[in-house]
Amino acid sequence: MLEKEIAACGLLCDECFIFKAHSDKNAAREMLDWMIETHSIDENTTLEEFMEDTPFCEGCHGNKKNHWSPDCWILQCCTNDKDLDNCSQCDYFACDRLIDWSKESEDYKKAFERLREKKF
Repeated sequence: MLEKEIAACGLLCDECFIFKAHSDKNAAREMLDWMIETHSIDENTTLEEFMEDTPFCEGCHGNKKNHWSPDCWILQCCTNDKDLDNCSQCDYFACDRLIDWSKESEDYKKAFERLREKKF
């Protein structure tokens, strides 16, 4: 990643269990448990099977084939369309869509504020 600690949206990759899962078994276990709960992964899937079969996120500036959410609208707009490191570098920051996204969770709100601090 160009900015190792911050994703295009302002989330901190180093704090994300999805990002850490490829090198941290505890994070991989957390991700597997979350996937079982939210994404209909078979609850009998072993950690070893999960780690072998799952591409792990390399961040917004890593291999897009391994990105957790390659169809993320923020990723598409920021890094693919505008070739920026993060949204704070955009001439249109803060767009209405990003503001709406920031209201979806406390983590997103913190990420948005992180971008705002970088911008101003």
